[in-house]
Amino acid sequence: MSYFDPGTKDIFGEVVMTFSKSFGYAVRGLLYIAIMQNEKRYVQVEEIAAQLAIPRHFMGKILKNLAKKKMVLSVKGPAGGFTINDHTLSLPLLSLINITDGLALFDTCVLRLKECNPLNPCPMHNQMEAVNEKLKTILSTTTIGDLIKEDKKDFIRSISTHEGVDSILRSRIKEKIY
Repeated sequence: MSYFDPGTKDIFGEVVMTFSKSFGYAVRGLLYIAIMQNEKRYVQVEEIAAQLAIPRHFMGKILKNLAKKKMVLSVKGPAGGFTINDHTLSLPLLSLINITDGLALFDTCVLRLKECNPLNPCPMHNQMEAVNEKLKTILSTTTIGDLIKEDKKDFIRSISTHEGVDSILRSRIKEKIY
């Protein structure tokens, strides 16, 4: 699945952006870890998965990958878990997409044609090129820290379902586009 499927429409006929599960889980996991930092402890994958309604095994793989890429710190053992590091909150979402999905997804044809490029464009190529560039700009200038809200209880509720993160990202994208 691509991070952005411009062919999906909601019940009102508007195009809906759909990010991959890996990207959504990574954003939600990072946000949860970040808001738990005031408790000065490591956050275990079981807690993250339970609080965010994410499969534990999937969340564990994602966090292990983020730790490998130095996006979070990981400590093993009974009191171990994950914590953010000095640059986690300033991490642009585009960097996270690169880790979870790869940037080649921006070059994927929306009509799923194999040979779609500026020299051999599909009927939607030029329009989607502009959308992709705008999306890259938004994802490059929006950081994990930008998505954090002050009210911890309501914020955890907002990221405990996939719709919570989608609505945060969708509102951020709409702010930048309009």
